[in-house]
Amino acid sequence: MRYHSSADFHRETAERIGILAVNFGTPDSPAPRDVRRFLARMLGDRRVVEMPRPLWLPILYGFILPLRPRRIAPKYRKIWSEEGSPLRELSEQLRGGLASLLAQRMMAPFSLEFAMLYGTPSVSESLQRLRAAGARRILVLPLFPQYCGATTGAVYDQVNAELAGWRWLPELRFIGEYHDQPQYIEALRESVAQHWEAHGRTGHLVISFHGIPERYFHQGDPYFCKCQKTARLLAEELLLKEGEWTVTFQSRFGPTEWLRPYTLETLAGMPARGIRDVTVICPGFAVDCLETLEEIDVENRAAFMSAGGERFEYVPALNARPAHAAVLAAQIARHCQGWTQVEFALHTTAPARDTSV
Repeated sequence: MRYHSSADFHRETAERIGILAVNFGTPDSPAPRDVRRFLARMLGDRRVVEMPRPLWLPILYGFILPLRPRRIAPKYRKIWSEEGSPLRELSEQLRGGLASLLAQRMMAPFSLEFAMLYGTPSVSESLQRLRAAGARRILVLPLFPQYCGATTGAVYDQVNAELAGWRWLPELRFIGEYHDQPQYIEALRESVAQHWEAHGRTGHLVISFHGIPERYFHQGDPYFCKCQKTARLLAEELLLKEGEWTVTFQSRFGPTEWLRPYTLETLAGMPARGIRDVTVICPGFAVDCLETLEEIDVENRAAFMSAGGERFEYVPALNARPAHAAVLAAQIARHCQGWTQVEFALHTTAPARDTSV
């Protein structure tokens, strides 16, 4: 292997901490060609589709990529704004809020970069920017509260693939998850409570997470359990009783069994069971994107209402809320211990919670 030059590093330069926050990604535009490029990157990742390449790649390039982009592109156009992709725009707003908060509290020079697993800027590009800024210690923050091999694991893979070509390696730390951190649960609770205060409370809360193939769970992926715990803690904080909330899984892809119950089927069946007003929240998404703005708030809303539902409320993702930036800053503070002094409180005053699933 040929290692990249480290000419940007100087022994006299003050040490700088690099912080890399990574989200899933978005096409550069809603045009079919850009959607195809995005899908090719995502579905070509072994973490996302765990099938033998000789079997999967002919299916991907022979059937999926020639057809699916044209079906999905109109969905992206529905949510695209003048600023572009909602995920990219909201991520940039979150980055600004987080950078401002860190600048007030970090006791050492730092650089903050946001990256996309399957979009721009890439993990590789963002790591190179941190290196150019002189970062000798890098903290990686996957923006996936619930650990999953298909998301958090993919971040590990891409970071390590880039660093494999560096001659002078930085100290490296990863944040694996924050699905049960009190400050994160409180931010979710606050978002639901404020939505209900503004729009009125509904009789049932649906807590929807992105799904994964069921076999991943049976092969040891902890994602299902992490989602259940987040949902349980949120329901407890909202003082919901049994029967007032439901956990579901969305975004199924392909013919295999995915984690159940499915969000779409659950919502479509609720009016027949007497549940005609619902609130939906998607705690696994750090910022809103196609899967929340179009799949949940358009497609799933329509399915629920056409089945006899009377009221459907979607609680936006935490997005660029100050509470969200504070959650991420607290995680950064926790994992930077020993690197620098940080003034953030690492724990809230909330009572200790049961750590079992």
